[in-house]
Amino acid sequence: MAINMTFPTSKINQLATEYAEKAPRDIINFALQQFDNIGISFSGAEDVVLIDMATKAAKKLGKAVQVFTLDTGRLHPETCQFIEKVRKHYDIRIEVMYPDKEKLEAFVAANGLFSFYDNDHHDCCGIRKIEPLKRKLLTLDAWITGQRRDQSPDTRNEVPVMELDGTFSTKDKPLSKFNPLANWSSEEVWQYIRMFDVPYNSLHDRGFISIGCEPCTRPVGPNQHEREGRWWWEEATAKECGLHRGNIIAKTSD
Repeated sequence: MAINMTFPTSKINQLATEYAEKAPRDIINFALQQFDNIGISFSGAEDVVLIDMATKAAKKLGKAVQVFTLDTGRLHPETCQFIEKVRKHYDIRIEVMYPDKEKLEAFVAANGLFSFYDNDHHDCCGIRKIEPLKRKLLTLDAWITGQRRDQSPDTRNEVPVMELDGTFSTKDKPLSKFNPLANWSSEEVWQYIRMFDVPYNSLHDRGFISIGCEPCTRPVGPNQHEREGRWWWEEATAKECGLHRGNIIAKTSD
């Protein structure tokens, strides 16, 4: 029986508490059982473990796995190659979402290709990432993300394993959001990748831990937090692109 999303937020909070200490594969299995129209957001990085777990769970449930990714037009070549590798490895369809051509052309004409170095990254991310994601999420009832609490001490340290999406839900269309890896550390993710021989982005071998667009991502040095490799010219509290804007809203409202 699917979750009735007319339930109050307290129902989702109750489920989040019930599943708070569950293993990621259990949370994914629950999500796939509850929703047919659910998609996995794939960044082209270590969140590939979601696809590995979901394809195994979906096979047992007799379901297909819906996976989508955002091509901003500024991805590393290695990331594009990795997305294709994952598609072939798991024999799945990966829907690629692109920015609106006219909006992107107008933005670049007015601001240039690297305006984010002088201002901030949010306008660029808004066109290249947020708008395509919103377009996709409007077609879904729920989505699965690779968010982890240890990814960003400033914005993600209270991420629940499931929630009502406070950013992309609408009055007429509530959206459930699952974060199965919330409790896992980077070490646990990589233990899984090695144990099950999961393919991974070759950029990881070059010191890239958190991988985003090529101009906005760089390797991190010893003892640096992974998020320091993203938008390094900005202050630490700004290191979210808006895909998970609800994390920032939750923090500022505390």
